[in-house]
Amino acid sequence: MTARKITRQDLRDAAEKYKNWGKWGPNDEIGTLNYTRAEDIVAAASLVRKGKVISLALNFDHTGPQGAKSNYPAMGRTNPIHTMIRTGTDAYSGVLDKRGIRAADDMVTMPLQCGTQWDGLGHVFYEDRMWNGYDCREVTSAGAQKCGIEKTKNRMVGRGVLLDVARALGKEALDDGYGITCDDLDRTAQAQGVSLKRGDYVIVRTGQMERCLKAGSWDGYPGGDAPGFAFETLAWVARTELAALASDTWGCEVRPNNTEGGINQPWHWITIPIMGMTMGEIFYLKDLAEDCAADKVYEFMFVAPAIPITGAVGSPTNPLAIK
Repeated sequence: MTARKITRQDLRDAAEKYKNWGKWGPNDEIGTLNYTRAEDIVAAASLVRKGKVISLALNFDHTGPQGAKSNYPAMGRTNPIHTMIRTGTDAYSGVLDKRGIRAADDMVTMPLQCGTQWDGLGHVFYEDRMWNGYDCREVTSAGAQKCGIEKTKNRMVGRGVLLDVARALGKEALDDGYGITCDDLDRTAQAQGVSLKRGDYVIVRTGQMERCLKAGSWDGYPGGDAPGFAFETLAWVARTELAALASDTWGCEVRPNNTEGGINQPWHWITIPIMGMTMGEIFYLKDLAEDCAADKVYEFMFVAPAIPITGAVGSPTNPLAIK
């Protein structure tokens, strides 16, 4: 049976039900990151037992997912362009700067959300409003005057929990278009023997990225059909009081969205501007998933600060799971 399409009335109902505006005061700009307290970070540090550091980032280079064949407009996003300003070849040939230093320098040009990254609270609007009720016009050509990613620069540290939904459902990867349900998330946590706590950083594996890497093609990954969170998981996000949520897909929520009335990414409409949840996308989870499956430990210290680019609405990151 085909699921009922999500309408604008569904969005209005969800916005009313899950709105966190004012929860942390009228001037708050970091939303659910407030759930993580100092004592939670101290407790997370105690989870480091074997000194293993696992990166959850793709390398930032020309082989990334942007620019692949997709059903979704690229919106100007490209893979990083890495340019050398000075090289060893220059030094060897005698081309030196005025100080005579033999060295190399380089630069990178890239959209801030082209690879493993955080969606900041200035990224998505609900109608004409952003997180905490700020006017969307606070994001100008000069950047986000409210909810810029730099406001999070001393956050993104705490207890991380991997929910390997694909493995829990007995699959290498969930099928494109599969909507992860609240029950899927709860059953995965139960199967892994892990309990969620307020202020956790929850990372969900669908296996889609690994499927693309194995096939040697990103076609369809950026904005195409994908497994992801069903609209109903808004209730799960609210119930768990998580600090942030991340996944190995391009956009976290299930695609196609199954909406009507010109609505795109309806789950984003609620989670970011209404609930105030920072969202991680394009996380590389193969190494972490294999390690967790081997030692049966699905919790770890999580460290993944955003680059504090003033006024940015997103940021690349190199998330670390430390076990």
